[in-house]
Amino acid sequence: MGHITSKSYLALQKRLDMNAQGAPASESLYKILEILFSAEEAEKVSLLPVKPFSTSEAMDRWNLSEIETNKILYELADKGLLLDMNDNGVQTYVLAPTMAGFFEFALMRTDGRFDRKILSELFYNYINEEDDFVEKVLMQKTPIARTMVHEKTIQNKDQSEVLDYERATHIINSASCITVGTCYCRHKMEHVGKACQAPQDVCLTFNTAAESLVKHQIAKKISKEEALAVLDRCVDYGLVQIGDNVQNEVNWMCNCCGCCCEAIQAYKKIGYRRKINSNFFALVSSEKCVACSVCVSKCPVEAIKIVNKKAVVDKDICIGCGVCKRQCGVSAISIERREKLAEVPLDSFERCVITAIETNKLQNYIFDNYGLWTNELLRNLVGVLFKLSTAKFLIANQQLKSQFLKALRKTKTSKIYKGINKE
Repeated sequence: MGHITSKSYLALQKRLDMNAQGAPASESLYKILEILFSAEEAEKVSLLPVKPFSTSEAMDRWNLSEIETNKILYELADKGLLLDMNDNGVQTYVLAPTMAGFFEFALMRTDGRFDRKILSELFYNYINEEDDFVEKVLMQKTPIARTMVHEKTIQNKDQSEVLDYERATHIINSASCITVGTCYCRHKMEHVGKACQAPQDVCLTFNTAAESLVKHQIAKKISKEEALAVLDRCVDYGLVQIGDNVQNEVNWMCNCCGCCCEAIQAYKKIGYRRKINSNFFALVSSEKCVACSVCVSKCPVEAIKIVNKKAVVDKDICIGCGVCKRQCGVSAISIERREKLAEVPLDSFERCVITAIETNKLQNYIFDNYGLWTNELLRNLVGVLFKLSTAKFLIANQQLKSQFLKALRKTKTSKIYKGINKE
């Protein structure tokens, strides 16, 4: 007999799938939601806006008093399901996306609130064994994650060209708040008997997201010096820095291995079709290479092979992390800068809008009162318009996209979005 899901969780899944990132329906997902949300919470969250909202907006949606509303919102944020933010003195909330978001936060907890073994098994089913989440969420056209090159592997000739957002050290040094927590990926794999020996206390969160995690004791606040020490430890271990795919107000950075990391596993699973690379790639000198195969074993994405007794890098697969360069004992590998640089959204607001356009979900942000039939009608209408071939052509036009973003940034909505989480 199949799993019977109540209407409140069906409505919550539909709400989660309305945002740009999405959450494809699955029996595994419904079981996850039933663990994380009570039936009452699921029903109430299904009515919340896709974009950040105030307490008064939640009061209107729920038809509750301010005291009752604040109590529910605080409890949801305390469970890591909402991000609790302060926007210039105004209390705001946003429903954390599935990833990077409340999936990770649930496993970061060490207070026993959730059964991490059961959740890990369900996460593994939903993400590693099923296909929809990987295809529709982790590997979108504009990805949620990007690789950061190990800075010590950058050649002197390229140092002046490297932008601030490409440097993990800059992300740490410019952050207003930093936390460290349990690595979701390796902890999940530990519960299904597939974890490697890489350290787990290395997941870094920054800025607005970090402030919410500290407030609700989901992750530990650390200094910039401590965060840099975490980074050095992970680089020395041979881990890859994969983080929030934005230029400003980066919210998270993972220290990843090729065997457990969700983003790397997804990248390999779909055949390297979506790019998560940095602006670099590895190049092997055939004169220096001794075919020891160390780089082959250390490459997290299997981009290096031994051909005719020499290591060869597939530039199209290489994510430009620099791990192979640091592991090469004969200095046969150089890290080169790509001619065509990856497009990285300015901030989370811009990435959210671009992804919403690419996934035909922008209407969900414009008309997001799910209790009004007029909003449902308008969402459907705009959704149809976005699916027209002419509209798709116009939306794809870079100049129009740029002008559209500029117009949105002038609205009050854009102010709320500033510093949004990993959505």
